[in-house]
Formats: sequence, structure tokens, C-alpha cells
Amino acid sequence: MPSLTKKLPTRKMKNTGPGFRAARLAAAAAALTLALTGCTSLETTAPSTVRARAVPGAPAQLGTVDCRKAKCIALTFDAGPSENSPRLLDILRREQVPATFFLLGKRHIDTYPELVRRMADEGHELASHTWTHRILTDLEPDEIRAELTRPNEEIARLTGRAVTLMRPPQGRTDDTVHEICRELGLSEVLWSVTAKDYKTNDPALIRQRVLEQSSRDGIILLHDIYPGTVPAVPGIIKDLKERGYVFVTVPQLLAPGKAEPGKVYR
Repeated sequence: MPSLTKKLPTRKMKNTGPGFRAARLAAAAAALTLALTGCTSLETTAPSTVRARAVPGAPAQLGTVDCRKAKCIALTFDAGPSENSPRLLDILRREQVPATFFLLGKRHIDTYPELVRRMADEGHELASHTWTHRILTDLEPDEIRAELTRPNEEIARLTGRAVTLMRPPQGRTDDTVHEICRELGLSEVLWSVTAKDYKTNDPALIRQRVLEQSSRDGIILLHDIYPGTVPAVPGIIKDLKERGYVFVTVPQLLAPGKAEPGKVYR
């Protein structure tokens, strides 16, 4: 199995609009899933390890949930906001479930600024998925900085909140990315559950895949840009709640510990 940090060959394609972007993100997600299915040399830190390293006796932070005791799980969404996000936010508000959104810049943050504000106003954690979804391990350091800095600045401008988390496109990262993230005050967050929602529009199948992989401290990867994903979310929430899970944001999952810039969490 290829290492997560290994660079893969890429080829340039012309952008032909929304269909192209969805196909490009699907291809990226497919490669990313292959890299994260087990055999990798990338060093990551689990949420339980972060919590264990916190000061003994420290109270749970970021809300009333204490994930040292509760069966916590984090719902995360990549590559939005999109035209599907309002419906998703309605569901999350109704079910009182917080999520972590790794937002894409070009044609997303800049197209739906009102949704970025709404996500923040409704208590969700906002993070970066870069500006144009370029593979960071293929870029020069200055290009990496630009990909990471621009969405952070836009999210801060729209919400007044500083961004502290990022998710690298395709999950591809290396020592150079770590160092630049450390420089920018960013921690890298991967995932432990993937529904492969870029391969299917069947909400029932997406729901099934999430349920089969979920466990305590899980970080679920979904994409609200695909048509089958948002319809699957109510069932995912219902079933996981029935199994005793409590939904939290990624920072809540780590509390009372805290993500360290330049480190990778999964």
C-alpha cells in the first residue's frame, strides 16, 4: 500500500464547470481513501491520546460534553459550502448536532459567504480544506502557504474567528506541510470513517458505510457537495444516537487536550 506522504503523479485538466469540479473532487477522494485504509508511515495522534496528555484533573472544555466519559464521535464535512449546505444546516440544527466543516475556498467560501457565517453562528467549527484543492505535497512552500492562508483569512473576515484546523486535499501531507502548518498555527485533521460518498448517490449505502465503521472517538468524513450525502445524514444521526454516541466538534473530541500546530490527528 502506498505511503500517505508519497507524491503521486498528476495531470492537468481543463476546468469545465461544476461537473468537472465534482469529478475532480471525487477522484481526489478516491485516492485519499486508498491512502488512509491502513498501511501508512504517517505519524498521527488519536483523540484519546490528546485527552490523556491534558493536565490531570482538567475540566472538560468547549461545552458540557466530557469525551473522557462520553462515547463521542465527530461529524465532519469537506469541500463546502455548497447549494446543499442549507438543508444540511437545517438538519444539524433540528437534531442539535455540531459538526466540523473543512471549507474549500474558490467557488465555495467566495460563492456562499452567507453560509460560512451561518455555520459559525450556529455553533459549528470552521476549518480549512485549502483554497483550490491543490495537492499540497506537489507544491512549493510559498504555494502551500498561499493555499492555506487565503481560506483562513476569508473565514476570519466573515466570522471573526481564527482558523486552527485544516484537512489536506487527498489527505496528502509531509514534513514540509507540517512545518508550514506549525508556522501558521494549524493542526492537520484526517479521519477514521469514510462513506465513499463520492462513489454513490445512494443515501442508504452511505448511511450503512458510516455505521459499519463508526466507533468511539471516530472522525467521520462526508462531503455535502454530493447529492446522496445530505439525505443520509438524518439516518446516520438517528442510528448513532441510538447506539449511545454523542456528537461533538473535533476540538470538543480532543478536550480537555488541544490540537498542536504542525501535528496530525486521526
